[in-house]
Amino acid sequence: MITATDLSAALKNHFGFDTFKGNQEAIMTSLLEGHDTFVLMPTGGGKSLCYQLPALLMEGTAIVISPLIALMKNQVDAMRNFSEADTVAHFLNSSLNKAAIDRVKADITAGRTKLLYVAPESLTKEDNIEFLRTVPISFYAVDEAHCISEWGHDFRPEYRRIRPIINEIGKRPVIALTATATPKVQHDIQKNLGMLEANVFKSSFNRSNLYYEVRPKTVNTDRDIIKFIKSNKGKSGIIYCLSRKKVEELAEKLRVNDIKALPYHAGMDSATRSSNQDAYLLEQVDVIVATIAFGMGIDKPDVRFVIHYDMPKSLEGYYQETGRAGRDGGEGQCITFYSAKDLRKMEKFMHGKPVAEQEIGKQLLIETASYAESSVCRRKSLLHYFGEEFPEENCGNCDNCMRPRKRIEAREELLAALSVIQTLKERFKSDYIVSVLTGTLTDDIKSYRHDGLEDFGCCSDRDPRMLSAVIRQAVIAGYIDRDIENYGLLRVTSKGHQFISKPQSFKIVEDTVYNEDEDESFAVKGGAGCAADPELYSILKDLRKKIASKHSLPPYVIFQDPSLEAMATTYPITIEELAGISGVGMGKAKRYGEDFVKVIKRHVEDNEIERPEDLVVRTVANKSKVKISIIQAIDRKVPLEDIAASKGLEFDELLDELEAIVYSGTKINISYDISERLDEDDLAELFDYFKESEHGNLDDAYDEFGDVYSEDEIRLVRIYFLSEMGN
Repeated sequence: MITATDLSAALKNHFGFDTFKGNQEAIMTSLLEGHDTFVLMPTGGGKSLCYQLPALLMEGTAIVISPLIALMKNQVDAMRNFSEADTVAHFLNSSLNKAAIDRVKADITAGRTKLLYVAPESLTKEDNIEFLRTVPISFYAVDEAHCISEWGHDFRPEYRRIRPIINEIGKRPVIALTATATPKVQHDIQKNLGMLEANVFKSSFNRSNLYYEVRPKTVNTDRDIIKFIKSNKGKSGIIYCLSRKKVEELAEKLRVNDIKALPYHAGMDSATRSSNQDAYLLEQVDVIVATIAFGMGIDKPDVRFVIHYDMPKSLEGYYQETGRAGRDGGEGQCITFYSAKDLRKMEKFMHGKPVAEQEIGKQLLIETASYAESSVCRRKSLLHYFGEEFPEENCGNCDNCMRPRKRIEAREELLAALSVIQTLKERFKSDYIVSVLTGTLTDDIKSYRHDGLEDFGCCSDRDPRMLSAVIRQAVIAGYIDRDIENYGLLRVTSKGHQFISKPQSFKIVEDTVYNEDEDESFAVKGGAGCAADPELYSILKDLRKKIASKHSLPPYVIFQDPSLEAMATTYPITIEELAGISGVGMGKAKRYGEDFVKVIKRHVEDNEIERPEDLVVRTVANKSKVKISIIQAIDRKVPLEDIAASKGLEFDELLDELEAIVYSGTKINISYDISERLDEDDLAELFDYFKESEHGNLDDAYDEFGDVYSEDEIRLVRIYFLSEMGN
């Protein structure tokens, strides 16, 4: 029997550590005693050690089931560095040829290998099953165990076959480990692995050294990221994007702006992917731009920032990815760019999947949107999601706590919400409850005849966003419970029933309202919010208004607000420099730019401004090839859906490209495509709307016409209008 003293001595001998971290010692003791063990420990908490040390101390070989080749390689390399012999750890996966596989099996048979890392796909191969039946196995470790659950952020169907395979090879203790699991996901993991009686060890999810911030995504996001990285010069960071295309584009843009960056995604060949990962770990580059394929188990302690270019599909994913920052306990900045439009796009991608999977996916997206839009402490929201209470009102290390908003009384609204939830027998979700409270007559409400309820419309004078915030913050406060297993149905808790009996003050902070139109900037709401020089920004707005009036056009057709912000930040004083501003291009620079560069040059001279040339974001030249081929296809009147398919773009992405083309001053004629979708009267109605609109904001247009026209049709007419009137 291994004593606590023996375990401490082994820790020092094999890994050089004097003390265990958190629950590590208790977890190892549980495994050494032959118990199934479930470990929920945040990234950076030392999960790997929980099975690595017991594997070295126990008879036989530990089978470690791991989801990614890159992760296995990293872990095997780490184990070999702690040992005198490379044979101590091996992996079996599709990257090995037959000779390499034979060498691995020979080392295991000879008893030289204490840890064997396998992908779940490799574990299910018949010849591997036959081989492992002949091997003395110490235990099975299921790493990244959240992959088992459909409610997890990285569901892998093959993970659900692990238990039957273990039964086939030979039963031994199982240790399942994950950094992210809600109570629902934890139960799903234990049930699927047949370890409901396991010893469970949960560590706190609170990473107090991490700073969380959510920013609105605008057309200036690339520029903002470049400025952020340059202000954190020499620091190591990760930028996550949802699409491989964006990964490649952003990595290239960072490089041309003198930032050492490389891309990483599953579409790259394995040699390049490994090379880029190694370059990052060896600090040959500062930044890796990646899809979520990167980072699982990467043991780099000094990642100083994690940027999410796109909001992840779930809070589990968000938490795990942000958790790669500050693993050494030092600074870790977690900046996320949020657009509700991105989440709507993700929801569209779910179409065609099984209904249950779609419902789960939608629920996860709702939770993600709630987190992003909430003005409550980010840490409090995150920890609550993972079933942990954070007692403080202000954590002091997130954007919402560092810039707190005024709290408003919502006692009556909470009473109304609790009443409706009870009246509806706790069988509906938050958005339905809000519809009943506001008196919104949806098809579902009509079919259930809930418009006849006494409470229907009792809060018709309240903003639906405010009522959503009431429900969300009542969940965090414990008055309402969201039944995740039933897709988010709301239930009144015992604390909620007490509130109904004896109401008291209930104060909330209203949600942040993000601008969902990527072509607008939040500067519109309050002046030059993104501009370094508010005075110049104001001058440029006046000039734009004057030029727009001269041409009888809305101001936004001349230049978008984000372009003016960029001008008031980087001070372009030539037509060539102006053309490099996002949303300008050479066409518009030549057409409208002369007066702008004169005004900017005079402002710079009068105020003796030293231009920050390092903040002039250089663009990637070869990006124009795609745009040129799109323009050529439009000239040939190729249907836009066919153009998108030929370029490997989603239709939304093609519309993004078309908007960029017309913003930069190039005229395109898409009337041939629009005429297939809309008749002349419909086109005229939308065209006139954008002509009269002050800002041309898409969200306003969706609100005005969303019941009549699709979002794609509205965007297409706006593109057509901008091209016809502004170029």
